[in-house]
Amino acid sequence: MSTAIAQKRSFAAVLWDYLTTVDHKKIGKLYLYGGGFFFLLGGLEALFIRIQLIKPENDFISAGLYNEMITMHGTTMIFFAAMPLLLGLMNAIMPLQIGARDVAFPFVNALGFWLFLFGGIMLNVSWITGAPDAGWTAYTPLSTSSPGHGVDYYVLGLQISGAGTLMGGINFLVTIVNMRAPGMTYMRMPLFSWTTFVISVLILFAFPALTVGLFLLMFDRMFGSAFFDVALGGNSIIWQHLFWIFGHPEVYILILPAFGIFSEIFATFAKKRLFGYTAMVFATILIAFLGFMVWAHHMFTVGMGPVTNSIFAIATMAIAVPTGIKIFNWLLTLWGGNITINSAMLWSLAFIPSFTIGGMTGVMVATSVADYQYHDSYFVVAHFHYVIVGGVVFGILAALHYWWPIMFRRILNEKLGKLAFWTFFIGFHLTFFIQHFLGLMGMPRRYWVFLEHQGLDMGNFISTIGAFFMTFGVLVFLYNAIYSWLKEEPAPQDPWDGRTLEWAVAQPVPHYNFKQLPLVRGLDALWIEKMEGNGKMTPAEPVGDIHMPNGSILPFIMSLGFFIAGFGFIYQTDTDFAYILLFGGMAIALICMLIRSLKDDHGYHITKEELEKEAD
Repeated sequence: MSTAIAQKRSFAAVLWDYLTTVDHKKIGKLYLYGGGFFFLLGGLEALFIRIQLIKPENDFISAGLYNEMITMHGTTMIFFAAMPLLLGLMNAIMPLQIGARDVAFPFVNALGFWLFLFGGIMLNVSWITGAPDAGWTAYTPLSTSSPGHGVDYYVLGLQISGAGTLMGGINFLVTIVNMRAPGMTYMRMPLFSWTTFVISVLILFAFPALTVGLFLLMFDRMFGSAFFDVALGGNSIIWQHLFWIFGHPEVYILILPAFGIFSEIFATFAKKRLFGYTAMVFATILIAFLGFMVWAHHMFTVGMGPVTNSIFAIATMAIAVPTGIKIFNWLLTLWGGNITINSAMLWSLAFIPSFTIGGMTGVMVATSVADYQYHDSYFVVAHFHYVIVGGVVFGILAALHYWWPIMFRRILNEKLGKLAFWTFFIGFHLTFFIQHFLGLMGMPRRYWVFLEHQGLDMGNFISTIGAFFMTFGVLVFLYNAIYSWLKEEPAPQDPWDGRTLEWAVAQPVPHYNFKQLPLVRGLDALWIEKMEGNGKMTPAEPVGDIHMPNGSILPFIMSLGFFIAGFGFIYQTDTDFAYILLFGGMAIALICMLIRSLKDDHGYHITKEELEKEAD
C-alpha cells in the first residue's frame, strides 16, 4: 500500500513539476510531446483523406467530413505539429549551443508553450461541434459564410497559439543577443542557433499579419463587420494578401531550422568543419529576407496583372540562389569526409534529393504563366509536401535521432531507426511523386471524389499505399522511442564525438546547464578543445553562485483563462452563459497578469558550496 501511495505521489510530483516548470529543457520536451501528439492526429487525418481517394467514387467518408479533414490536416500539421516540434528542439538545444544557462525570459517561455497547447486543444474541440471546413488557408468568402462554429474555432485556436509562438520568437531573439557565452561571437554560433535567430526575426514580422487577418475574420463572423464582404464594400482578396504575407515566411520559419539541423549533422558525421560557413550564414539571412518578397506567387490567378505577376515570379526564382548555395555547401562538406552512416545521417542524406525535387517544382510553380495550369491541382500538393515533408519532417526526425541522447539520455535503436527510415522514405516518394502527374493530368486538389475512366485510378491507389508505408514508419519510430527508454542503457556524454557546445554538457544535463560558463575560442568550440587535447571546455569564470528562476503555475492558469474566454467569444451570439465564460476567462487571465506584475519574483541562488557538493 505504501509503495502504491509513493508511486502516486511521485507521479503527482512529476505532473506538478511539468505544470510549473520554466526550465527550457523541460519546456522543450513538453513541446515535443504536444507537437508529437498533434503530428499523429494530423497523420491520421491524412490517412482518412488518402483512404477516401484510394478508388473512384469512394464513399468512405462524406463530402462534408472530407472538407473538415483537409482543413484540420493542413492546420494541425503546420501550426500544431511542425512548429511546436521545431520550437521544442530549439528550446532543448539552442541555449546549450550558445553556452547559456536558460532562455532570457523563462516565465514567458512557459506561457508560450501553454498558449500553444490550449490553442491546439481549442481547434480540436471543434470535432465535437463541427470542425472548420474552409481549407487550412480559410479563404474568404468561403470562411466568412461557412455555417456553424467550425471556422470560429479555427480563428480562436490560431489566435491563442499564435500569441504563444510570437512570445517564443521574442524570447529566442533576446536569448541569442544577450546570453551567448564569453567568446561566442555571432560568426562562431552553430548553424542551428543561427537559423533559430533568423526564424525568430521572421516570427516577429510574419505572425502579426496573420493576427490582423484573424481579427478581421473574427469581427466579420462574430460581430457583423464587413471587412471581406464585397456587397458591403469589403474586399475578399485582402484576406489572401494578409494570409500569405504570413504564410510564405512561415514556410521558411519551418524549413530554416531544418537547414540548421542538417548543417550540424553533416559536419558531425563527416568529421569535417561545415564547408562555407560564412556563405551559409548569409544565405540563411538572404532566404529570410526574400521570403517576405514573394507572398503573391500564391495568387497568380486572382488577376493582379502581368507586371505584378512578373515581379513576384522573379523574386520567387531568386530564392533558388541562396538555397542552391546551401545544397552545394552540404555536398562539399560531405566530399572527402570520413562519413558515418546512421539513422540521423540517413534522414539528412535523403533530404538533399527530396528537397531538391521540391525546389525544382517550386521554380516551375513560380513561372506565373505556367502556374495557370498547376494552380489548385495536385501538382501544388506534391510540390508543397516535397518541401515540408522532404525538408521539415525529415529534419525533425534527423534531429530527434541526433539529439535524443541529450534530451532523453538514450541512443535510439539503430535497426529500428533504419527500418523506420526506409519505410517512411519509400512511402513518402510513393505518396507524393505520383501526385505531380495526377496534377498535370487535371486532378484538382481538395476534391472529395474522382470519377472512373479519368486515368486517375492507378496514381491515387499508389499514393494511398505510400501513405500506409509512411504510417508504418512513424509507428516504428514511436516503438523505437519506447523500446530505447525501457531497454537501452543510458547514453554516454558525447556519443557522436560532437563539435558544438551542447555535447560538452554533463549527462544528465543539470538544470543550470553549465556550472561554469565555457570560454568559446572559435567555430566548433568543443572540437577545438578536443584537437588541443583538453576533451572538455575551458571555463570562462570561476565557480560561483548561480541565479535560477522560480517555477510558476501562472502560465498554465493564464492560458487556461484565455482558453475559457475563447468559448465565450465563439458562443456569445447563441447563449447568455457564453458571457460568463468570456468575462470569467478574461478575468482569470488578467488576475494572473496582475499577480505576475505586482509580485516580486527574484528567483533563487544555487550556492558555490552546493555546486561543489553536487560534483562530489
